[in-house]
Amino acid sequence: MPKIPRRYSHFVFGVIQSGLTSAIAAAVASAPFFKEGTFFVHWLRSALVAWFIMLPVVLFAAPAIRRLTALLTSDD
Repeated sequence: MPKIPRRYSHFVFGVIQSGLTSAIAAAVASAPFFKEGTFFVHWLRSALVAWFIMLPVVLFAAPAIRRLTALLTSDD
């Protein structure tokens, strides 16, 4: 299996992180649909919409968050 060059690790991280976060949030929001038996349909739709919205946010916000974290913390 070919690997993605490390210089793209920021994008790989963003895809994984936004996908996981969106899937978990959508699962929590779709929990009431367990009773109706339509959980998976609602969860999948919600997760995909959230992922498409969150992916650019994560990709653009991550560098700023890293810089802010570096400013707020120190080496011990």
